[in-house]
Amino acid sequence: MTTLSIDIISDIACPWCAIGYARLSEALQSTDLTADISWRAFELNPDSQATREPIADALAKKYQMDASQVEQTQQQMIDAANELGLNFEKMASRYTCNTFDAHRLVKWAAQFDKQTELKLALFEAYLGRAESVDEQAVLLACVGEVGLDRDKAQHVLESDEYKQAVQDEEKVWQQAGITSVPSFVINQKYLISGAQEPSAMADALTEIAQKDV
Repeated sequence: MTTLSIDIISDIACPWCAIGYARLSEALQSTDLTADISWRAFELNPDSQATREPIADALAKKYQMDASQVEQTQQQMIDAANELGLNFEKMASRYTCNTFDAHRLVKWAAQFDKQTELKLALFEAYLGRAESVDEQAVLLACVGEVGLDRDKAQHVLESDEYKQAVQDEEKVWQQAGITSVPSFVINQKYLISGAQEPSAMADALTEIAQKDV
């Protein structure tokens, strides 16, 4: 069985990132491949001082869409999530928020092999329950959900730990030309952009595995 190295550049605030990971999981299940996954930081809303806005208003301004276009786009993501069994129940009622501290905790969780579990818990909190994942209480609740030590996580949040690591990581991928998420970097050299359908993702991964034998 071939194991691929997959770096997933993503943000907790990105619904397509949750969809993309779920589709990746389905793709892997349909092949004889396994993956060593590392989650890499990307911030859609990097200004930690920005005022929170209802997501529909923020998207309308950012992409110059009217209310009906925003609603259509949101429904498209909800439909895709439903097909994958993801909870996007409160996605349309969430507010914008900064995810820098969440990314710090995801990096911290790597030492316990809990990166993916924590990332999924954060997706569930933000997209399923419309909780603000820039609030310490929400972050610590997610930490507890996946069996990590809340006190140690609180220490991380109240310190400067992993701040530089997240900033350096974001710069690396920006300098590599990553401008949208999700992006999947396979074996440090092949890029798959966007939340591809499982069949397309499976074909791409299989081709890469055959090239890198």
